[in-house]
Amino acid sequence: MISVNQLTLRFGDFTLFENISFLINERDRIGLVGRNGIGKSTLMKILNKEMKYDEGSLAFPNECTVGYLPQHLDFSDQLNVIEETSTAFHEVNLLEEQIEKITTEVANRTDYESESYLELINKLAEYTDRYHILGGDKRTALIEQTLKGLGFLSSDFERPTNEFSGGWRMRIELAKLILQKPDLLMLDEPTNHLDIEAIEWLESFLKDYPGAVLIISHDRRFLDSLTNRTIEIANKRIYDYPVPYSKYVDLMEERMESQQAAYDNQQKKIKETQEFIDRFRYKATKAVQVQSRIKSLEKMEIVEVDSFDQATMNIKFPPSPRSGDVVVEAENISVSYGSLQVLDNVGITIERGEKISFVGRNGEGKTTMVKAILKEVETSGGYLKIGHNVKTGYFAQHQNELLDPEKTVFQTIDDIATGEMRTKTRDILGAFLFSGEDVDKPVKVLSGGEKARLALSCMLLEPINLLILDEPTHHLDMISKNILKQALLQYDGTLIIVSHDRDFLDGLTDKVYEFRNKKVHEHRGGIETFLEKRRLERLQDLNTNAKLQLFQEQKKENENRSANKILFNQQKEYDREIRKVQNQIERIENEIHTLEYELEALQEVLSNPENITNEEPFLQYSAIQKKLEKLSSTWLELSEEAERLSILKLEDRRQMYK
Repeated sequence: MISVNQLTLRFGDFTLFENISFLINERDRIGLVGRNGIGKSTLMKILNKEMKYDEGSLAFPNECTVGYLPQHLDFSDQLNVIEETSTAFHEVNLLEEQIEKITTEVANRTDYESESYLELINKLAEYTDRYHILGGDKRTALIEQTLKGLGFLSSDFERPTNEFSGGWRMRIELAKLILQKPDLLMLDEPTNHLDIEAIEWLESFLKDYPGAVLIISHDRRFLDSLTNRTIEIANKRIYDYPVPYSKYVDLMEERMESQQAAYDNQQKKIKETQEFIDRFRYKATKAVQVQSRIKSLEKMEIVEVDSFDQATMNIKFPPSPRSGDVVVEAENISVSYGSLQVLDNVGITIERGEKISFVGRNGEGKTTMVKAILKEVETSGGYLKIGHNVKTGYFAQHQNELLDPEKTVFQTIDDIATGEMRTKTRDILGAFLFSGEDVDKPVKVLSGGEKARLALSCMLLEPINLLILDEPTHHLDMISKNILKQALLQYDGTLIIVSHDRDFLDGLTDKVYEFRNKKVHEHRGGIETFLEKRRLERLQDLNTNAKLQLFQEQKKENENRSANKILFNQQKEYDREIRKVQNQIERIENEIHTLEYELEALQEVLSNPENITNEEPFLQYSAIQKKLEKLSSTWLELSEEAERLSILKLEDRRQMYK
């Protein structure tokens, strides 16, 4: 479908891509992977024709459409949610305006037999057919279905978009994009702002998407569930694997091993050849062999080994001081922000050593409960108790934004460290990949991933026995996420983690608190057990709703069928009556033609009086005239009836298209 041929992109003396080529076929599900800064988002911008390239070419089929959701967008603040989402149906909206305009014009016209009137009717039919083909009659249902799938409530539809956070507004842009159904859909980190239910809905939608999909994501589960192909960008080149991400990792490691083995063998051969040349260079009896080996070295293509940044974090939380058996206990507490109630009479109990996950849709109160535990928000009713000797470490959802941008990396951690830990700050920074000159960088120049690593490093400065992490995996690549997960598995304290990353949570937590409709529901077992239970619940709800919807659709279909049958029979009756009247008109016209011929013959006779012997010709002439007058009157009545029937038929046809 889309061809990338020998593409090269340079920034001054730095080459980002060099002679890369690949095809994107219909129905491809491609994961675009590579370390941060390697050029994944840049490649998407090139495919979206937002950036130019230096060499090579792109080939798109005629009328091929491309949709692109970047990580960061500028938003419009002029419409509400439903209006903004409706802008995805640009052509449908234009057709709707044309149909309304023509319908109004037709209703005010009376020249039913004119060519211009018939042209309007035909144009109305054409526009209406196109409107239905594009799904205009289902537009509202599609918009609502998509918005609800992405987590919006019906009560959100009329709210102005500027009332929503950046994450929710990104969901609106995602909804618009998938409703447009471009031939190639490109999504850059689409799961960053989605909760688990929205991620699963998006997975389901994209699996059945009619076009090709190209995705950048650090969500392993999302990629494995959706993609059937992985394109890796590495060292200015691409490697194309016809497998999902996890299988790609295995193949990539095999490739690296194969490259290294080929490189080692070649280097061994080069060394042996060079030793032979050096040993026999000045011996006449070996001159031919020496020259042969020199030429072979000159022609040899050196095997290249892809170089990757193998540096990884080395996280190990210090041993936790012992706390009481019950770390957090809440009963019948409520939390409100002004008139907005977020939690209503909820309770949780967390015991020492438990690893807990808070899950649920965005805005359902997960972070609010965390803040209640930290005493950062006031609660009402019931009680909330923190256990004996609990020492808490907290990673906020927007922890990166809380760092002082003017401080250096070293100053950030050194200002927090106390006592003996001040002697270990450089070791801790090194464990999080900050070494050498990196420690002197100001925070404001760090990438999102670097800021996340710095924020995590601050949590190792003192022993804690209650670790609370709110979306800690944002901005972390897959390797770093896995290292953090392994460190948390070894952590001997109590863990509360808020996350939508299913792969990260899998095997990490053993109890799930689900936040839904201002309540908290406890689920024993890990995230997979919880998700399977929720899938069964949704399936039961879906079956119930499907039965109700099927009944309503059948009822509506029967009503439409009855109405259409009546309209169809009425049109047939109009056609029958019109044909009957037209046959009568045709018979009368033939009779009038015959009488007029007879009248002309009599006029010739009457023009020669000498040939008239009696009054018979005069009597015949008078009788024919009277008969012609009567037939003409009947012809006029029948013509008016035919016109009346035609008008009624056209009016009914116009009503059918409304």
